[in-house]
Amino acid sequence: MRYCTLAQRVGQGFPKVYGILHHMGPIIGITADHHEKRHRVAIAYAQSIISAGGVPVILPPVVSQIDHFLSICNGFVFTGGDDPQMEQWGISTLACVTPVAPERQAFETTLLTSLQDQKSVPVFGVCLGMQWMGLLAGGSLEQDLSEPQASHHTNGEHPITGELGNGLVHSHHHQALVDVGTLCVVATAEDDVIEAVRDYSRAWYVGVQWHPERTEDPALGQELFNQFVEAAQVGRVVSA
Repeated sequence: MRYCTLAQRVGQGFPKVYGILHHMGPIIGITADHHEKRHRVAIAYAQSIISAGGVPVILPPVVSQIDHFLSICNGFVFTGGDDPQMEQWGISTLACVTPVAPERQAFETTLLTSLQDQKSVPVFGVCLGMQWMGLLAGGSLEQDLSEPQASHHTNGEHPITGELGNGLVHSHHHQALVDVGTLCVVATAEDDVIEAVRDYSRAWYVGVQWHPERTEDPALGQELFNQFVEAAQVGRVVSA
């Protein structure tokens, strides 16, 4: 009987594994919430990535694993969630907010900071994800929108206009960026709430305050995921 070492087995299987990976779509890391003893994220994010031709991978918020995630993912989606704990930026968090899990905040802000030096890796921030982008770019956050803005954005659809398109989007938030730091504003609502940001120095670095995974208008929903995954594919080919 002939026995093979682990190294021999890996070597024998490498062409097959490489061939499979080569023909797969880009691997997209999707951040997940930390809730009690579970990691969770809305199914719609993975469905949108799959529809765009990507391979979704759910990322548990574990800081020690960030280097591994950076080595295997071709792009990252920072998903929606609860509210930032503002003490990280030297500001007291209002009592009316629902603070995001500290494990998640530490993970996502560390991951996003690590991505600043990887300009070819696409990043898509949704709702909370866009707020992380703005805060880490030196911007500021309105922690609790006042009326009439609050009722326009808390839950439901409202129109936006800007570079990404014009139409109805699905929103579910009570906070908003009022300063985007070094980023550029690329969409606003009728009440002047900032709805989307972009960093033009990067291949694809876009944040939207609305939820594209729930938005019915294709141009402001699935099409954004399509563009994001396409950028991840281009980046993967260039870095290969």
